[in-house]
This record gives sequence, C-alpha cells and structure tokens, in this order.
Amino acid sequence: MAEETKDPPIFTLFNEIGIIEQLSRQRLERVLPEGLKISHFSVLNHFARLGGERAPTDLARAFQVTKAAMTNTLGRLETRGLVAIRPDPNDGRAKRVALTARGRKLRDRAIAALGPELAEITAHIPAQDFAAALPFLQRLRAYLDEARNPV
Repeated sequence: MAEETKDPPIFTLFNEIGIIEQLSRQRLERVLPEGLKISHFSVLNHFARLGGERAPTDLARAFQVTKAAMTNTLGRLETRGLVAIRPDPNDGRAKRVALTARGRKLRDRAIAALGPELAEITAHIPAQDFAAALPFLQRLRAYLDEARNPV
C-alpha cells in the first residue's frame, strides 16, 4: 500500500493537473483525425476561438514554448494547408499567421471526433462536477497567465 504523504494541497492540485493532462492528452490524441497532434489541434483551436491573425512570437508566448518550437509547429500546419503564413505588412522581417478554411474544418472535425471520448467521461463523472470546478480553474489559469514569465 502506498505511503500517505502530507504534501500541501497546492502541490497535490498541480500534481493532479499534470497527471490529468498526460492521461487526457494520450486519450484524446488517439481519436484526432488525420494524425493531428494535440499541439497542432491547440493552435487550430486557438485561432478558431479568437479569430484574426497572430505573430509567431505571440503564439509562442501564448503557448509557453520557444519561438523555434512554434515555428516548427506552424510550418507543419502550413504544409498541410491548415494555416496561412504571410509577411507582416508593417515589418518586413515579421510574419502573420491565420487559420485557413481547411484548418477550421479540420478543427471542427477534431471537436466532433472528441465527442464520444468526452461523453464517455461524463457518463462516469457528472457534467455538473465539471461545471462546479470551472470557476476555480479559470481563476487559477487567469492568475498564472497574468503572472507568467515570458519565454
């Protein structure tokens, strides 16, 4: 039997969040269409939620990854026609990224593919439990987002 620890609740919370992230990533990535990775889906979803164009550096900051990692992700998405990358009209050295219609459709297909997985989870854990957890998690995310260090 595992030994009980008296870790502070905040540590236990972040540990649980980390484990949930790993388990959910693996579970959800299995059903994403066209071999889509969670990191790629996350970028498509970001654009679908917020619209408009973004600079790669802004995306790297939003996702807390290096500019090189984001450039790699965007390159893969562009090769598949899921995002469009164009020069920034105000800065010849900079780029602007936008979601394409194909990217929007694949994101929507991904959401549909996730439906059965999410339904299976809510068959075991009531939707109201998720709703009850959201205000706290959103406050925590907002604080961490505001207080983060730039990459």
